[in-house]
Amino acid sequence: MEQGAGRLHDYTDLREWLEIAAQLRLLKRIDGASWDLEIGAITEMEKRRGRERSSVLLFDNVPGYPKGFRLAANCANSLPLVAVSLGMQPTLTGLEFVRIWKDRMREYAPLPPTSVANGPVMENILEGPAVDLLKFPTPRWNEPDGGRYIGTDCVVVTRDPEEKWVNLGTYRVMVHDKNTLGLYISPGKDGRIQMEKAFKRNEPFPVAMTFGHDPLLTYIASFHLPWATSEYDYAGWVKGRPVEVITGPVTGLPIPARAEIAVEGFVFPGEVKEEGPFGEFTGYYASDKQRAPLVKVQSLMYRNNPILTGTPMGRPPAVVFYDLISSATLWNAMEAAGIPDIRGVYMIHAAPTSMFTVVSIKQRYPGHARQTGAAAIACRGGAYMGRYYVIVDEDIDPSNIDEVIWAIATRSDPAVDIEFMHRCWSGPLDPIVQPGKKGFNSRAIIDACRPYEWKDEFPNVVEPSTELKQRVMKKWGEIISGD
Repeated sequence: MEQGAGRLHDYTDLREWLEIAAQLRLLKRIDGASWDLEIGAITEMEKRRGRERSSVLLFDNVPGYPKGFRLAANCANSLPLVAVSLGMQPTLTGLEFVRIWKDRMREYAPLPPTSVANGPVMENILEGPAVDLLKFPTPRWNEPDGGRYIGTDCVVVTRDPEEKWVNLGTYRVMVHDKNTLGLYISPGKDGRIQMEKAFKRNEPFPVAMTFGHDPLLTYIASFHLPWATSEYDYAGWVKGRPVEVITGPVTGLPIPARAEIAVEGFVFPGEVKEEGPFGEFTGYYASDKQRAPLVKVQSLMYRNNPILTGTPMGRPPAVVFYDLISSATLWNAMEAAGIPDIRGVYMIHAAPTSMFTVVSIKQRYPGHARQTGAAAIACRGGAYMGRYYVIVDEDIDPSNIDEVIWAIATRSDPAVDIEFMHRCWSGPLDPIVQPGKKGFNSRAIIDACRPYEWKDEFPNVVEPSTELKQRVMKKWGEIISGD
């Protein structure tokens, strides 16, 4: 944990995390909003307030549901709260966050979960015919959505049927009826690979899901961790103590003991049902109705006065933590691949996932910029569904889109400074992939650095010298800063 973090970061579950949000004045309580579109629209409007000001929304008294059956939305769109969840100060800027997290990731030491006999999630247990997923105020988030999606901020717990390691992933989950869920996992994701392994062995695939838990688990379930790395081990390392888990009575899978709502069930080979459409993180309905695996739920556990959580996708900006964590992950991966003198990596928040990635370097040799772009396309954190990779000089802040556009406009020649790569890893959720086609896309490397062979002759930038700015600040700083 960051030095001086103190009690602000010392929380054990979603409820204590919401108390921290209230302390930071980043929690709004809303009574009486309908699950049918109203909650989704309110959440979308709150998201638009920006990553520093966007609050968590706690909905209660949802019409048709008992008081106390609540929904916490927008848990992933506040930069201060994401920082707190990862043990950092809530005052960090985006690029400061990326730099600190990049360095912390190198210290990773797995801390496996610890099994406990019981936990708050076991306050209510329903099994078999008693299971009723309709007890909770699951929203229909957007008007064209094909149904109600309980899994937008969920953790899906699975085990590799061959290698036996446990994976946590955040995938989309649709409610079909009181005991059946639709589970969509994009091609290439760890949970999908594990499920396909089970089907190849003609075995049912056990699944546990939580809907409401420490938000840190959602963040880490969305990380680009190396294959066979359990997110439970990673979360324990971040928190400095093991995650407490119970053993699922039906599947034997480890389930967060302090989760709000948990289900267990099985996916059987060949059993599918129409699912979707759903407004995705790209900002589009890129995948229409499709046949997705069914989860037949056999066990439902939940806390008294349970809090369902939801993070609807949609038009960016969305999901603050994803671009920040992915930026840090990519930075480390590129350095591990041998790219020298990287000064910053930043995925622009207006673009989904890694669709617009900026890397700042100090050029050291001919071809350094192009090599950097090629590495960004290939490395973990930047390989999935990327689009544009912009390489800039060290004087450009990669998180400042104005500076980035200025560099592209003035330091690149379109005819010679844009490279293309074809048949790269994408998927059905990519809006540029034609429906029914395979999940390939292309990538562009934009070299927006000063041309290496005459970079020292490139025109000087118009700005005061460092010495002049220091002298002026010393004399006029009080007026300039407005303090």
